Amino acid sequence: MSTTQKVVVVTGASQGIGAEVVRAFRKLDYRIVATSRSIEPSDDENILSVAGDIGDPATARRVISEGVARFGRIDTLVNNAGIYIGKPFTEHTAEDYAAVMHVNMAGFYHITQLAIAQMEKQSGGHVVTVTTSIDHAAMSGIYSVLAALTKGGLNAATKSLAIEYAKKGIRVNAVAPGIIKTPMHAHADHEALGAFHPLGRMGETSDIASAILFLDSAPFVTGEILHVDGGQSAGR
Repeated sequence: MSTTQKVVVVTGASQGIGAEVVRAFRKLDYRIVATSRSIEPSDDENILSVAGDIGDPATARRVISEGVARFGRIDTLVNNAGIYIGKPFTEHTAEDYAAVMHVNMAGFYHITQLAIAQMEKQSGGHVVTVTTSIDHAAMSGIYSVLAALTKGGLNAATKSLAIEYAKKGIRVNAVAPGIIKTPMHAHADHEALGAFHPLGRMGETSDIASAILFLDSAPFVTGEILHVDGGQSAGR
């Protein structure tokens, strides 16, 4: 199989934003390594599905090694996997904290480390992480401490990695969404959730996929936190 066609790894790829990102990259003829706990095998020979817990280092190793074995390279990593547990801060349990840290932080750390190591061998690549706007502009009525702690930390890590690897031709960016229409949110809540955005509506998964594709096609952009949040980060 040719190794000249670009290859993207997408985490949290089975539904919501991740599934939309997979569709968007396939339309551009990328080969895809798609991973999540519940990912199903694909009939498309250009999509490799790797099921597993993204917070487990063994899953990260499998995703990168099987992707390289199948397609010969890794050009882009989309760190999309994440969980949100909305509770008042004092009601969070140790299990809540561990679960969010496991997916949001360990799920970023292990696979990003391996992907960048592969990109160094190729003298280039791109990492883009789906984070949050909440760390920049907290909102009354939204329980966001664990999201701010983890996803906000990934915004900071994005800038650090962008500088560390700039001279090696590896770009690192993030997309910081507002509240997006995904299976996480019941349809009955859409109107109320949309009101948290100055634009007056929730975002679509295609809004986030389009932002990721823009960053992937922008070779002079690195260290950017692109807010796709209906104006949340600008103020209310």
